[in-house]
Amino acid sequence: MKKILLAATVSALVLLGGCSTTSPDTIQRGDAQRLSQVQDATVLTVRSVKVDGSQSGVGAAAGGVVGAIAGSSVGGRRDGQVVGVLGAVAGAVVGNAIERSTTAEEALEIILQLRNGERRSVVQAKGSEVFNPGDAVILVTTGNKTRVSRAPAVQAPGKP
Repeated sequence: MKKILLAATVSALVLLGGCSTTSPDTIQRGDAQRLSQVQDATVLTVRSVKVDGSQSGVGAAAGGVVGAIAGSSVGGRRDGQVVGVLGAVAGAVVGNAIERSTTAEEALEIILQLRNGERRSVVQAKGSEVFNPGDAVILVTTGNKTRVSRAPAVQAPGKP
């Protein structure tokens, strides 16, 4: 029974870690069908960065449960209680570290120059688009979130 609970807890932790994304290719449900502000810009520089993983407490809680169960099965009743508490603490630390590492993301820091001369920096998860200095891009701002996307090709008026 303890092995089944341990496997279920670890599986839940892994699944929850994979649920979060900040990909510019994924739009949040609440942002769909909302009017967004669009600005033209030019890419000045692009560099790879890593966005630190989250610490929601789910990893620590799951790790604590797993550690407590594993530790309580050691030795007799009194030894099992002591080792169970130590296992819970160690499991919480390990679970927190696992959550942080599984939710960390590779990202880009894109420095841009707007048409009015102002400069901006946007950090976003790596998506399907590749950006290089000099590229024409647009900044799409919805609420308090901004993402960078390639500028669409402009057609002359009156041409389909």
